[in-house]
Amino acid sequence: MYGIVNKAIEELVKTNFGDEKWELIKERSGVDIEIFLVNEPYDDGITYKLAEAVEQEMNIPLDDVFVAFGEWWIIKTGQEKYGSLMEAGGKNLREFLINLPMFHNRIMLIYPKLTPPEFKVSDITEDSLNIHYFSKRKGLQGFVKGLLQGLGKMFKTPVSIELIQSRLNGSTHEIFNVSWIN
Repeated sequence: MYGIVNKAIEELVKTNFGDEKWELIKERSGVDIEIFLVNEPYDDGITYKLAEAVEQEMNIPLDDVFVAFGEWWIIKTGQEKYGSLMEAGGKNLREFLINLPMFHNRIMLIYPKLTPPEFKVSDITEDSLNIHYFSKRKGLQGFVKGLLQGLGKMFKTPVSIELIQSRLNGSTHEIFNVSWIN
């Protein structure tokens, strides 16, 4: 993953719990990188080690760590770093989610070595749809759920998210049902 991901985890922890807590988490993780360069790729293992250290240090289930990080990614990192791309994604939650499969094509112009997930959309109605999440990375369902929750907050649209299919249960990919009130 690119350094921007690890930098965002650092910012989430520092903003909510302070610099000292971040240093404890870094120490617990065994990650000895002083500064994450946002445009440089890093081994995925670093991100997982940091998330696991947050889980242990804060006594929060790992899935909840990833959900919180997903929300942070949209509300803070996404809007600050990719504001115009986020705005171009759609004028409301439904439109943005329908356009989600095209989002990483634009991001890859910025991060050419990116190995992005793939999203597909199905079962579209006026107040719900299914998001299909395909990734070579495992264990990030909570992150995707947090992203979807963050998008609901970004568009000031309360969402309900249900994981209806998972690789943990032998499926080929995850499917999230996302519903909202118009």
